[in-house]
Amino acid sequence: MHQYESMFILTPVLSDEQLQEAVDRYRELLKENGCEVVNDESWGLRKLAYPIQKKSTGFYHLFEFKADPTFVDKWELAFRRDERIIRFGTFRLDKHAVEYNQKRREKLASKSK
Repeated sequence: MHQYESMFILTPVLSDEQLQEAVDRYRELLKENGCEVVNDESWGLRKLAYPIQKKSTGFYHLFEFKADPTFVDKWELAFRRDERIIRFGTFRLDKHAVEYNQKRREKLASKSK
């Protein structure tokens, strides 16, 4: 199993309930396929660097997970089929990125205490 990081941007016209339902759907997809969710962060509504589909903002969400490499195609296909997703990216993390993400999470956790 490899470790991956996946960021996706949801359209800003969604209500809070629709937003949560979309995120829950992808969280369940990970669990159904035997993936281990390492980190799950909602970054909220943010301004986009450039307009996408005539929208200047979007809801950002990040998943970090461990999965079989064959799962990534299924994961990205789900993003492509969902009209609520305006952009996404999934990246395999090497050992240095995994270590960096772990330190970042620990630093965020210590700040929130």
